[in-house]
Amino acid sequence: MISRRSLLGGLLTAGIAAAAPIAASSQADAQIFIQPPPPPLRIERRPPPPRPGWVWVSGFWTWDPRRRRYVWVPGRWVAGRPGFRYRDGTWVRRGNTWVYRPGGWWR
Repeated sequence: MISRRSLLGGLLTAGIAAAAPIAASSQADAQIFIQPPPPPLRIERRPPPPRPGWVWVSGFWTWDPRRRRYVWVPGRWVAGRPGFRYRDGTWVRRGNTWVYRPGGWWR
């Protein structure tokens, strides 16, 4: 006959053994994504504008999720908009990640 003490010991051991893989898998599934900060801006040689009234849009780093790294987007000339100024995009830190605020036209 099984004693009460050995029955409780067996149940306790079985419970710990059954819970161990669950705890391990739940810890392995928890992922924290911390995107590294963007690299420093590159210094670009600005070619002459193609026409008067064109505005230079500076190059910037963009995050490529497929390659899991930053990729440089070179600067370019765009046609100006009368009464507007172009503001370059910028990277902003939010918690543990970086968010890109794209540039645009402002009055």
